[in-house]
Amino acid sequence: VQLQASGGGLVQAGGSLRLSCAASGRTFNNYAVGWFRQVPGMEREFVAAISWSGGSTFYADSMRGRFTISRDNAKNTVYLQMNSLKPEDTAVYHCAAVPSSYRSWYYTSKYDYQYWGQGTQVTVSS
Repeated sequence: VQLQASGGGLVQAGGSLRLSCAASGRTFNNYAVGWFRQVPGMEREFVAAISWSGGSTFYADSMRGRFTISRDNAKNTVYLQMNSLKPEDTAVYHCAAVPSSYRSWYYTSKYDYQYWGQGTQVTVSS
């Protein structure tokens, strides 16, 4: 499966962005998906994850309450709605996917994921 992340850009602190992760190549229905972010010189950091059914989600502590992950399997797309953005949210955001046999499972480790998108830059100005 190929992943294409989009929706990044420049936004002021307190603003919002919605990222999209579009999948192609095969059906997305049985893939758990995660969002990660990375700044130069730092490890890739977990942001949020969603099960293939969409029924289970999980967030990193610093994103909980501000970010919302969702998916539309009919459109082969996963979204990350980011609200109340802070300058420290500035990073390249990547989506990743892994086949999952269990409808409620999600994965928070980057090492669990098999497929990665190219990333989209999010810049939050103060």
